[in-house]
Amino acid sequence: MKPSRPLYEREPELAAAAEAVDALCGAQAVGGLLVFSGEAGIGKTALLAEIQAMAADRCTVWSARGGETVTSVPFHVVRQLLQPAFDRFPPDETRALFGDWYETTAPALGLAEPSGRQLDPQGVRDGLDFVVGRLASRLSHRPLLLIVDDAHWADGESLAWLGSFTARLGELPVLVVQAHRPQELAERDANYIADREAERDSGGHGKVNRVALRALTPDATAVLVRAGLGEHADDPFCREVWAVTGGNPYEAVELVAKVQDRELPPVEESAGELRELGASARGSGLVARLERLGTNANRFAWAAAVLGTDISQELAATLAGMSSAEAADCTARLRDARIVSGFDPLEFVHPLIATAVYRSIPPATRTAMHGRAAWAITRAGLGAAAASRHLLEVHPDDDQELVAQLREAARQHLAVGAPEAARRCLERALEEPPRPKDRAVLLYELGCATLLSSPPTTVQYLRAALDMPGLDDGLRVDATFRLAAALAHNNQLKDAALSLAAEAGRTAPGPGLMRLQAAHFMWEGMQASEDDGPARSRRLARNADHLKGRDNSERALLTLRAFDAMLRGENAQLIVDLCERALIDGSPARGLGWTDSEWGFELPTMVGITYAFTDQLDRAESLFGEAVRAFEISGWSGAHLAFAHTLLGMVHRRRGRLAEAEGFLREGLRLADRVGSGLPVHWDAACLLIDTLLARGRVEEARRVADRYAFGPPYPSAMVLPDAPCVRGRLLLAEGRKAEAVAELESAGAALEPRERFNGVWAPWAGDLARALADEDPARASHLAARARVHAERFGTPTALGEALRCVSLFAPPEQSVQLLADAVGHLEKSPSAYEHALARVEYGIAIGSHRELARAQKQAMTCGAEGLAARAQRARASIRSSE
Repeated sequence: MKPSRPLYEREPELAAAAEAVDALCGAQAVGGLLVFSGEAGIGKTALLAEIQAMAADRCTVWSARGGETVTSVPFHVVRQLLQPAFDRFPPDETRALFGDWYETTAPALGLAEPSGRQLDPQGVRDGLDFVVGRLASRLSHRPLLLIVDDAHWADGESLAWLGSFTARLGELPVLVVQAHRPQELAERDANYIADREAERDSGGHGKVNRVALRALTPDATAVLVRAGLGEHADDPFCREVWAVTGGNPYEAVELVAKVQDRELPPVEESAGELRELGASARGSGLVARLERLGTNANRFAWAAAVLGTDISQELAATLAGMSSAEAADCTARLRDARIVSGFDPLEFVHPLIATAVYRSIPPATRTAMHGRAAWAITRAGLGAAAASRHLLEVHPDDDQELVAQLREAARQHLAVGAPEAARRCLERALEEPPRPKDRAVLLYELGCATLLSSPPTTVQYLRAALDMPGLDDGLRVDATFRLAAALAHNNQLKDAALSLAAEAGRTAPGPGLMRLQAAHFMWEGMQASEDDGPARSRRLARNADHLKGRDNSERALLTLRAFDAMLRGENAQLIVDLCERALIDGSPARGLGWTDSEWGFELPTMVGITYAFTDQLDRAESLFGEAVRAFEISGWSGAHLAFAHTLLGMVHRRRGRLAEAEGFLREGLRLADRVGSGLPVHWDAACLLIDTLLARGRVEEARRVADRYAFGPPYPSAMVLPDAPCVRGRLLLAEGRKAEAVAELESAGAALEPRERFNGVWAPWAGDLARALADEDPARASHLAARARVHAERFGTPTALGEALRCVSLFAPPEQSVQLLADAVGHLEKSPSAYEHALARVEYGIAIGSHRELARAQKQAMTCGAEGLAARAQRARASIRSSE
């Protein structure tokens, strides 16, 4: 990218660029985003070239350019930007730069063969962030400038990465400068959200500046004309150049070149010919000029336009059906006519020319050339993915080889984290069409391709696949399992359970049936409400209690049984035994792991949650630590990693490490926010964060989180971790909104009791409702507390017993109340629940009026991060001192 001509009336734009480069190269090395927008030919490319020249001696500059015909090529722009940077490193050093992100990210850059598994696009983007950061740190103290021209034609995968990467520019010595046509960018899918994200997340460290380029004034156009034609160009002539071109710099330069070619005198008498000359620089006029160069040159230009960018002379010659010598001659003629530039690879002088040439090709010829291009690329050994953009343009013709190529291209796209590209290939394969016996399998592949990016689309394709013949028994089971997962993630848990039940009814006994039955139990039990929960629990117990965990089907049923028993508050030792049978050496079995696709990550999650609510927090923390590592290694950086952080936050909340819990939960929400809004993980993380903030005594912050994430009715169809109405009731109580809290907690009890879900640690509605009703209806409150105690004794964990006794003490005579609190402290001292222990000790210290006990409780509350509880203990100590 070299400056090709002087810039006119671009002083403000250059000043903005100079300011951004100075900030980047200054002592603080402040990165940022500089965006130039304007119509075609307005001078964006020339401006970027000038900026590159301006920064060349102070920065490391990497550049890339989108192309109209390559928007369907995944990571095309990213590869242009980053691949050259790795040329300076030997292979082993390149791998070291990627670190743990090598298998996730290097394939997207074309630096490694894909592993074959489907990658999470968010993980690929995070890996690219990491690699650019590492590269930036290796640039010998030269900050990094990334230039992206024609961003409106960047591929969707590159746009998505640029959008997320620019949000981090405040953290890195990197300046991103991009140019685009605003109308074309607006017509894309709004993937490119760089401006908005960078402004929101840069925290004031990375500057965002947007500049709209305007057409040249008549005066500037006159200067441009006289620079090309001489000072003798008169004012009327210059004014007509401005009128013909509208002040568009590219068109003005081209028009001046045409005047020179014609040797037209630049005077008023010649002005009448300018409109005809101007038309030859664009559209049909350009096409006519191209045709005058001869049939061979015209055909070679067509071939170049079909290939798009980085045009190989040899490939263009093959596509045009000519020899290397003929191609070289055509290249020279096209270069002399200012249609192409460079040698090998070639580029069109301007995107307007490329567009005009491409659109001038007769449709039937263009389609045939795309087919030939795909053949040539495949023959050159560049692979099905490289050929796929041409295959997408070929008319359907019942070509089964093309179907096979597109399916292979889809597999390659999925393996580099480009599910939308895979989806385009498979949808095009459906149009070919495939053989009837292959159609269902193709629909199944489409459903699998879109599972991470679009659950509703997955539902559509998998239902269609299951409704027609062609899937063998194994694929039918897998398709139904994935359909249920997509429905569940789309907040349609009842439909998920019904789909599984229907398929189980037509499946023969064996591992497939057990897989369907296990999934059916899971999604039924995960519903926020169900018709007959106790009956389902009894069926599950009959199916699972005798199992030993000999295979994954048995282990899945044992997991579901343990989770259900935990919610019901059955004997904790029985529950832990079920969990132990569900694991192998303390970890999920192969096929039941965090990133295995056969069963999904939900099952190991349920084991960990069950451990967390049966006071087995070491086991839970170990499992969820494995989840974070597994998701990071596999590049699953979206909702999966967000959920893993949320689960670790839950463990820390249960331990009473409230500050650590808050950190993990906020990170979970941050990661989830990058993926979308209203996801299941948003509900879980927000619920746990609100509960944690309430434990810390920060009620106003808890309310802000609740409002930001719309935490309240209507609740999702899936249960929330922990029970959402219980946590909202606790928030309302803390805010002094007692009547609303009572209604919310009563509603929670009305939903949970018929399902026999009596675990008061998971869903503490009864204890909180008893406290809310203590003054107004003490008899009912006492009854609620007594029933909660019965359930806690059945469950038997120290946390459940201590919490139940703490509540019951409110309604006992003073001496008995003190003993109950002492017993509560004793149980909680044996539990891992440090916050609940501190809470009981504060209440015990108040009950016996012990300054020493309260001092101990205050210290314990501070260790937990429960500032509100510590302040309460401090006030009680002060009250005791004042009364002595």
